[in-house]
Amino acid sequence: MEEKQRGSFGGAIGFVLAAAGSAVGLGNIWRFPYLAARDGGGLFLVVYLVLAVTFGFTLLTAEVAIGRNTKQSPLTAYKKLNDRFGFVGFLACLIPFMIMPYYSVIGGWVVKYFIAFLTGHGKEAAEDGYFTGFITHQTEPIIMMVIFLAACAIIIYMGVSGGIEKSARIIMPILLLLVIGIAIFSLTIKHTNEAGETVTGLQGMKVYVVPSFEGVGVKEFFFVVVDALGQLFFSLSIAMGIMIAYGSYVPDDANLTKSINQIEIFDTAVAFLAGVMIIPAVYVFNGTEGMSKGPSLMFISLPKIFAEMGRAGDIIGTLFFAMVLFAAITSGMSVLEAVVSSLIDKFGMSRRRATVVESVAALVIGLIVCLGYNVLYFNIKLPNGSDAQILDILDYISNYVLMPIVAIATCILVGWVLKPEMVIDEATKNGERFGRKGLFIAMIKFIAPMLLVILFLISVGIV
Repeated sequence: MEEKQRGSFGGAIGFVLAAAGSAVGLGNIWRFPYLAARDGGGLFLVVYLVLAVTFGFTLLTAEVAIGRNTKQSPLTAYKKLNDRFGFVGFLACLIPFMIMPYYSVIGGWVVKYFIAFLTGHGKEAAEDGYFTGFITHQTEPIIMMVIFLAACAIIIYMGVSGGIEKSARIIMPILLLLVIGIAIFSLTIKHTNEAGETVTGLQGMKVYVVPSFEGVGVKEFFFVVVDALGQLFFSLSIAMGIMIAYGSYVPDDANLTKSINQIEIFDTAVAFLAGVMIIPAVYVFNGTEGMSKGPSLMFISLPKIFAEMGRAGDIIGTLFFAMVLFAAITSGMSVLEAVVSSLIDKFGMSRRRATVVESVAALVIGLIVCLGYNVLYFNIKLPNGSDAQILDILDYISNYVLMPIVAIATCILVGWVLKPEMVIDEATKNGERFGRKGLFIAMIKFIAPMLLVILFLISVGIV
């Protein structure tokens, strides 16, 4: 009866697609290209790849194994393994609870731009002040946020196999086709600038993949490593309870190590292709200085580039924002599921009730986030030096403070309290081979905690 209420994936492929869908989100699409362009192109790619198969693999494996071993959500899984680590479960559940409201707001922005390009208003979306005018409006952002949140909630309401797995099986192949198609188109773009020089997408691709060591000393390389490390949290959905929740739905006879390897490959491929989609196009029209961080890249820079493409820009813009919307939904529903599964396991709620409760909470907080750009507007400085409104504060606390703490605690629990053999035994319970055993032990006990402490100290402004 309990298993029926919690649900489970129908097989390993459903888990891989759902987990990859969670990993492939807005962080991959706008943050990865920005960091790659800023941090020496291919240099960042090499560092990221090395960390993905070491650090990322370690934490992803640990979280999925914790989920399948306990058959519990993040809120209750840690306490089941060790009473003293119950607080980690609370933090791991608090993170997606904080993320879901502002992620829904950003998802609403994507809905707005998708509708704009779909209805032939792409050139208007490229005009100066369009994005600012939209987010400072008092009602339209709320309506778009509700549409996005409702889409995620409906999928979660339908259950694990009937909602999460089924939607992932449909959305992920479409998303992958769109990503590949737009990436190929981006490489074919040509533009003659004011100086009469013809710039091509292939030149932009060279900027992306060829390592640049210009101005890179030991200190600068260290910060490239830190950037890549921080990106892995976004890219692999680690330290936010999601992979523990999804891991709890994985059948005991599934090959865990094979599934995790597939998730790594899928996520890294899409992250790389996100750069191929964006960097060559931005380089052709704006040069490397056209890369900007966060929402301004997607909602200001890219619409202007689509407008420069003429009639083709309307089509490419529509397909691009459709792809972004699919990516946002697959990530949004996983964030929602991390909290819903926790309510089911901790308080014995039905899935339907837990979905309604969390959706209402996300709606209320999301409403406050929307109003943070108009009637509740204020601006403060965060410890990392950036300006912040309500959305930025929630993002900073959840992603830059709580997530490193949860990851450090997970390393201590698995590496020193339960011992790495707990995860290794779970991953090989059906006789599977654990290919990176020595690496996993060294990472979970020593290297990952050290990197995470450094990342935390930088995030809170101590270093």
